[in-house]
Amino acid sequence: MGRDEDARPVEVVVIGAGQAGLSGAHHLRRAGLVAERDFVVVDHNSGPGGAWRHRWDSLTTETVNGVHSLPGMPWSAPSRAAPVNVVVPRYFAAYEREFDLRVHRPVSVRRVGDGPDGRLRVETTDGTWSARGLINATGTWERPFWPHFPGRSSFLGRQAHTADFAGGAEFAGQRVVVVGGGGSAVDMLLDLLGVARDITWLTRRPLNLMTGPFTPEHGRASVAVIADRVRRGEAPGSIVSATGLRLPPELADAVDDGRVTLGRTFDRVTPDGVAWDDGRFVPADALLWATGFRPSVAHLGPLNLREPGGGIRVEGTRAVADPRVHLIGYGPTASTIGANRAGRGAVRELADHLGGFRVAEETPPAG
Repeated sequence: MGRDEDARPVEVVVIGAGQAGLSGAHHLRRAGLVAERDFVVVDHNSGPGGAWRHRWDSLTTETVNGVHSLPGMPWSAPSRAAPVNVVVPRYFAAYEREFDLRVHRPVSVRRVGDGPDGRLRVETTDGTWSARGLINATGTWERPFWPHFPGRSSFLGRQAHTADFAGGAEFAGQRVVVVGGGGSAVDMLLDLLGVARDITWLTRRPLNLMTGPFTPEHGRASVAVIADRVRRGEAPGSIVSATGLRLPPELADAVDDGRVTLGRTFDRVTPDGVAWDDGRFVPADALLWATGFRPSVAHLGPLNLREPGGGIRVEGTRAVADPRVHLIGYGPTASTIGANRAGRGAVRELADHLGGFRVAEETPPAG
């Protein structure tokens, strides 16, 4: 096959400039590659910050479940509580400048397929690149999962997903049902306390609560569960499904004293609430779906990476079906700490596979 005439040649394309993508780009720089000449970073967002820029204004550095440092530039929390959708994008922007990452945005990737000479052809709204390797760090934020329930379209009140939630204030005085058993549900519920008239929290399974401190051993065991899923080509599931959920004291107290009613998920939605087959009914003005997200990987479809189990089979960060492709922020690397470590691992494996550049040693900053 001949040269891909309309494509700009680079060694690596990084898709996504959230925690995972910036970590990968940093380690490409540490390996001696130069942004624009040797690698390019493209991001769908209009500005820095990844998914953090979409969180609601009342979610602050005091209430959020941890902001972690990017490699090479420690995160310093502000002295007073500040909205994460402001301070984290500011930190990411400073990081991009410090390491001269030259992120292209807003850029959407339309498809990634095979190009000439064993290269990848990455087609975007900002043109096409030809690359020897790919770091996919697209995360999940753009693919909110809405579960199917009979009657959901008949509901006359408001329905919103975590991706649409702008804060509890807009539900003042309302009867609210929150569906989901993960960290996003906890964040929503904390914001609704003292604001909503009635709060019902419904989960598909009993809460998998974390007890005691979160130790390194606990973390490794939890990540191993997710890693095993992606090694088998299954859908990775959420990190919380493996780590367990930490219930803040304020929410635990609200459940204990009845300000939040906790129960199992309903069987159907009605025009004015939710109902169970045994006759129970909860009226609602709003349904909030904290039901998670799915990986944003449709653009990789032409590479045929998906396994029968529904996921992409991954060893470390490498797509087993195509060693040119590495996924970070996927499966066991979906946490912010995991994404940092995976960035370096992906670059090391790409260097081994492609040859021609060396990954510098670096100890990730704590926090």
